[in-house]
Amino acid sequence: MDQGFRRGFTAAEKTELWDRWQRGESLKAIGRAFGKQSSSIYFQLSPYGGIRPAPRRRSRLALTPAEREEDIARHCGTSIGTIDGWFARPRALDGEPRNQPEWGGYDGYRATLADDKAWARAHRPKRCKLATNPWLRQAVASKLRLNWAPEQIAGWLKRTHA
Repeated sequence: MDQGFRRGFTAAEKTELWDRWQRGESLKAIGRAFGKQSSSIYFQLSPYGGIRPAPRRRSRLALTPAEREEDIARHCGTSIGTIDGWFARPRALDGEPRNQPEWGGYDGYRATLADDKAWARAHRPKRCKLATNPWLRQAVASKLRLNWAPEQIAGWLKRTHA
């Protein structure tokens, strides 16, 4: 296998990778199909525990490119906070607008560019609660050692630590 420039997986390749994994193919077999080492396949699967992640979906509150072009560009010179108020969309916690508009050359506002940037910023790595909360991790581990089912643990946590 080539040890030079290494590119990541495209969205279509990731879908195919997860399909192959669900069919029970080995890491080595999947790696051969993509011309990559099994370790690169492992690093795609391991963050999710071998379970296919849910597809990313946009929030129902997110502006669509059509909304951006029609409503924001129409109101040039109006602050983003004011525009957010029209659509009942909150500002970021630090007081900054969620997404600054992209203005381009002679044609003005670029909705697609702004939408692409917003979508890229929305994807952030976030560690799960068990990874960030030692007490919770210990409580869940102790219940698992007592052979509690995950559903029982979830119910117990809801009742005792709402």
